[in-house]
Amino acid sequence: MKRDIDWNDLRYFLAMARLGRFSPAARRLRVEHSTVARRIERLERTMGTQLFDRHREGLTLTEAGQALLPMAEVVESTMAVVAEELSDRDVAVSGEVRLGTPEGLAVCFLTSKLKPLLDDYPELTVELLALPRLANLASREADLAITLEPPRRGPYVVARWTDFTYFLYGAQDYLATHAPIVTRTDLTGHPFIAYIDDYLLIPELSFLEKLCDKPNLRFCSTSMLAHKEAVLAGVGLAVLAPYIGVSDSRLTKVLPEEANFQHTFWLVAHADRLRLKRVRVVWDYLRSLSGAHRPLFLHGSG
Repeated sequence: MKRDIDWNDLRYFLAMARLGRFSPAARRLRVEHSTVARRIERLERTMGTQLFDRHREGLTLTEAGQALLPMAEVVESTMAVVAEELSDRDVAVSGEVRLGTPEGLAVCFLTSKLKPLLDDYPELTVELLALPRLANLASREADLAITLEPPRRGPYVVARWTDFTYFLYGAQDYLATHAPIVTRTDLTGHPFIAYIDDYLLIPELSFLEKLCDKPNLRFCSTSMLAHKEAVLAGVGLAVLAPYIGVSDSRLTKVLPEEANFQHTFWLVAHADRLRLKRVRVVWDYLRSLSGAHRPLFLHGSG
């Protein structure tokens, strides 16, 4: 090693290690991609070893890079805590917190519920990732995530956020003009809307075979919000999360005592990110939010 490592170079190393390509890393760091390349090369010269293998598709960590990664992450988390403790002590909470959640939860529930938090902490910024997939905490895509499948290992803090119930829904106009549904057997004559199997967030979201033996599948999408719009358009029936179903009075539950599916949302954070005040504040607010809206999540009401 020729000289001391510059912490700023480690920031570039971490962005590249997590994202694997220059352009996404540059966007994350808000610099030109040439700056990222120059900083990586400088760090490699400083350390006297190659940290990345270059490929046409991007960069992957070498053995030396893999060894550096956990140490760089410790430095990153320590610097974040130091910066928070030493900056602007008159402001209790400030900075950005990135929260990753499923798209429907973000759009139909969380977005409208965040204003009290933002009012209480005017220097806080929440970045809400409304994703058609589960947030990737391993790549530090988000500080916090609400997910259907918690990590089973790693440096994470995991808490049960809320249990909730998926229900089968139909549009009122559709149900008024099609064969009545009194028992589960009646579902065979109706078209369905569902996820694309190859893009299921978790295997348990494959609902149709649990509803009837030979479902008449007519429309598929990776987005539950698209499912809702297809139901409203009269395409057929769909299983929706309760916060999506209750958000539009034109939707009606179908066989709610039989066609329902229990699941759990988990709140997850990197343990080192929870050392930051701003992340703990959002974590605590989210936990209070789910408790206050328990009837909505369990029963699709209230």
